[in-house]
Amino acid sequence: MKPDTRKSAVSRLARIEGQVRGISKMVQEDRYCIDVVRQVQAVKAALSGLEQLILDDHIETCVDHALTGDSLEDRREKVDELVAVLGKRRK
Repeated sequence: MKPDTRKSAVSRLARIEGQVRGISKMVQEDRYCIDVVRQVQAVKAALSGLEQLILDDHIETCVDHALTGDSLEDRREKVDELVAVLGKRRK
């Protein structure tokens, strides 16, 4: 993972962690259900953004390295990984 991606991912994770703690507090305080659901949706969106950041970095580094390298096995492995991850993502 590139250093700038790692820094951004760690920052996003800290923010998401705070959001999840906030949702827990809302549930404990018996807050209005729709308000809780909206916060859950915000966390899901934040996680989706984090996922995209990490996938983009993976494609720019690991996948690119495998595709430009000499190993056919590495290329197949990286393509198979992406197909598996992206296939699950669409469901």
